[in-house]
Amino acid sequence: MELVKQLAQKKSAIIKVWFEKVVNTYPIDTAQFLKTQKDPFANPVGQNSLQSLQDILDLALGGFEPKTARPLIDPIVRIRAIQDFTPAEAVGFMFDLKSIIRETVPVDAGDSQNLEALHALDRRIDQLGLLAFDIYMQCREKILDLKANEMRMRTYAAFSRAGLVKEPDAS
Repeated sequence: MELVKQLAQKKSAIIKVWFEKVVNTYPIDTAQFLKTQKDPFANPVGQNSLQSLQDILDLALGGFEPKTARPLIDPIVRIRAIQDFTPAEAVGFMFDLKSIIRETVPVDAGDSQNLEALHALDRRIDQLGLLAFDIYMQCREKILDLKANEMRMRTYAAFSRAGLVKEPDAS
């Protein structure tokens, strides 16, 4: 049977293992909460992460364009960008998908058709991972811009209160 069809049949098992790996990157108490709380209002991080993983797997199994992939990858990466993850920890989950796929549907080295499909799938996962890294960096840049602007405003306000700021004359 074709590799992509086999993976599509085992999609829920793949998502379950992948979600478990993603959640386990959090502290133990947080991970337990993310796994058990099913209410999307009480657990938006867990539910957004789960939905994003499902969307990303669909993208990996089918064709995609970066324009269509970005909004599907963005929610999980945006969440991880504001947390205390290194860049590798924030987007590394994308590359975990490769090993999960290999464990779920082992491909025989002599099966050239499925081996070729596996290599194509690996390339798509790599592209999605790089896109996730781009999104992560854009989020981090935005955070740093916001922090710099806040510091500028605080400094200006402090100088203004101290009478060290002279407003331009309205001539």
